[in-house]
Amino acid sequence: MNTTTVISRRAFGIGAASTAVLLSLAACGSNNTSDDSTAGNPVLAYGTEPQNPLIPSNTNEVGGGRIVDLLFAGLYSYDADGGIVNEVAKDVTTEDNQTFTVTLNEGWTFSDGTPVTADSFINAWNYGAKASNAHLSNYFYEPIEGFSEEKDSELTGLKKVSDTEFTITLTEPQSDFPLRLGYSAFYPLPESAYDDIDAFGQNPVGNGPYTLSSWTHNDRAELVANPDYTGPRKAVNDGVTFVFYTDYDAAYADLQSDAVDVLDAIPDSALATFKDDLGDRAVNQPGAVVQCFSIDVDSEHFKMDEEGRLRRKALSLAINRQEICDTIYNETRTPASDFTSPVIEGWTADVEGNEVVAYDPDAAKEAWAAADAISPFEGEFTIAYNADGPHKTWVDAVCNSIKNTLGIEASGNSYPTFRELRDDINARTIKSGFRTGWQADYPSMSNFLGAVFQTGAGSNDAHYSNSEFDDLLNQAAQTTDADEALNLYEQAQTLLFADLPAIPLWYQNGFGGYSTLVSDVKWGWNSVPLYYAISKA
Repeated sequence: MNTTTVISRRAFGIGAASTAVLLSLAACGSNNTSDDSTAGNPVLAYGTEPQNPLIPSNTNEVGGGRIVDLLFAGLYSYDADGGIVNEVAKDVTTEDNQTFTVTLNEGWTFSDGTPVTADSFINAWNYGAKASNAHLSNYFYEPIEGFSEEKDSELTGLKKVSDTEFTITLTEPQSDFPLRLGYSAFYPLPESAYDDIDAFGQNPVGNGPYTLSSWTHNDRAELVANPDYTGPRKAVNDGVTFVFYTDYDAAYADLQSDAVDVLDAIPDSALATFKDDLGDRAVNQPGAVVQCFSIDVDSEHFKMDEEGRLRRKALSLAINRQEICDTIYNETRTPASDFTSPVIEGWTADVEGNEVVAYDPDAAKEAWAAADAISPFEGEFTIAYNADGPHKTWVDAVCNSIKNTLGIEASGNSYPTFRELRDDINARTIKSGFRTGWQADYPSMSNFLGAVFQTGAGSNDAHYSNSEFDDLLNQAAQTTDADEALNLYEQAQTLLFADLPAIPLWYQNGFGGYSTLVSDVKWGWNSVPLYYAISKA
């Protein structure tokens, strides 16, 4: 889910933090296992106010995703290395990568005591796929027979066999489809959700390792361990409380004083010192996150025509990524050479056409001048970002590099919050650059490429459309030959480097730290802490 839309997940809003200083708008009770607002001694974790109510199929950013992933359990979950682990599914089998038979483990219940059945999945996926609901993860149901982007229709590819078995039929073979089934779009919902879906989103009833005790908007969300959860992510702590911050430095100060236990990012001001500050409690490891900025393909001077491609190329060539990574990020970033991540199978630094991400001032000036010869650029180039995250420093650095290289005015366009930025991106009111990125939903190259750049994809913030690119991704999904699939994904990236709907900047490590009060703290393959495994005395 989308740092683009990420929209990782998901559009990641790595950066909205607050020491509970904002006025509480609402506190919602819950149909869960404890009447206490917190149970025992919860792990205190950095968090951000979710963009939307906590409906799995409408959550595609990290603030909400952290919570949803702990409240719900899907057919699979992912281990620390990105491998799929059976959760509600007893088995998922196929003979042709097009029709899958799902058998559920018996005995699973939601936190309201109702059973998790085949209908719990079938009905939830149909609801998320319904065009009129316009859920942000709607795109994930596209491979299933019956899906329609334009009208409400039933996913005819979902067939109930019994309460513990159903089948999934796709429109065509998809070799990596099982990898997707651990993502939140494929979580089940109880029947009570449909009585009042808006109210349910404020007080969700899930089947995961935790239940929601309370959600005080713009302040915190308190989760308690679910004693009835029987899956592989059994909580070893009493609960997790996500504290919503609006300032990263405040969050880091709280971490140093043990006022917060887990922080899955570090403010720019501490990047040079956090390893010394925290010692063996500092985390810095490769992660499935890529940072970019995008430009809507309908923006004047940046359309998918000759002028637009020249300008996008010029902007990319004008950015000194290595210098920015060295001077600002202290080995927590690596200049990007593609649109995916080095931790994903199939990654290569040698994609054809990726010379456009190398700093080349002369080539940048030449491309910009060629674009000006077609239609002169007037005014200022800006990159929109959310001020409640650690983005101002790098946005200013990128804009300065562009300004100094091309001789144009360039600056950051600050939004107060990640939510406000996302709202304008979704409304297509930003006509220059805007911060995007991707934190993987599931460990596959298709997630970085399809979810962000395929025509009509839910996290396609630039509204890019290239039929040749779409065809290559479809071919890669259908083949059963893993090497052939990776070759097709590489060809697809070659097209992205020619068009540059987004301009890759760098890969972001999973980094952060934890307090002296907790132990067994690990970051997963997608740079999200494994909250359920954290012990707190």
